[in-house]
Amino acid sequence: MKGLSVITLTLNEEANIGTCLESVKWADELIIVDSGSTDKTVTIARQYGASVCSSDWEGYGHAKNRALTRVTKDWVLWLDADERVTPELAEEIRTIVSSGTNDIAGYSVARRAYFLGRWIKHCGWYPARVVRLFRRDKGRFAEKKVHEYLILDGPVATLRHDLFHFTDPNLFHYFQKFNRYTSLAAEEMYSEGREFRFSDLFLRPFFTFVRMYFLRLGFLDGIHGLILCAASSSYVFTKYAKLWELEQK
Repeated sequence: MKGLSVITLTLNEEANIGTCLESVKWADELIIVDSGSTDKTVTIARQYGASVCSSDWEGYGHAKNRALTRVTKDWVLWLDADERVTPELAEEIRTIVSSGTNDIAGYSVARRAYFLGRWIKHCGWYPARVVRLFRRDKGRFAEKKVHEYLILDGPVATLRHDLFHFTDPNLFHYFQKFNRYTSLAAEEMYSEGREFRFSDLFLRPFFTFVRMYFLRLGFLDGIHGLILCAASSSYVFTKYAKLWELEQK
């Protein structure tokens, strides 16, 4: 059926989900896959007319593919709960959906991240384009536990307007995600047979910082850029340290 479905994963996102869905309330279908929220996430989502599916957690890719099984429209837009579609981007998406374009499988969009109270313009975070709008019959998600990606059968075009990402209002929030994501990433590597090397704890974090802070001009984002680049380097260190820990067990 012609139209747009929006899919979103949630877990205790009452602070974000209302504003997220408000930005796409014009869509034809809102689908939430919730993995056990204990706050008001589900209630708020249903207030916006969203269809809510509760599911045990089996990884980001698996959850998004589960959401796709509930989609009834031709086009799909996937959003994180802390992302917002601007009015300009909404109009651009509506034009694409209504035009009935068949020769493009998906569209990439630049995400503009708001980190610790500032828009990040460098560090490799912007413009970091990701495919978010796609034809339902042309896409599926790689079933990875974390850092899942969309597999498309066909060409990709670009959207002109940015998607806003209100990530990490404070460092406490950042490191909550940090701990969960590094564990999932280590488990993913371990399950794929990746072997830990001693150099992973030295070279990879070092080059991550150099690439983000110097080569991708993170220093131009001031103290926010320094914190982000250092934290990203630490993320890489911790991910491989957890891989080593899994191997010891």
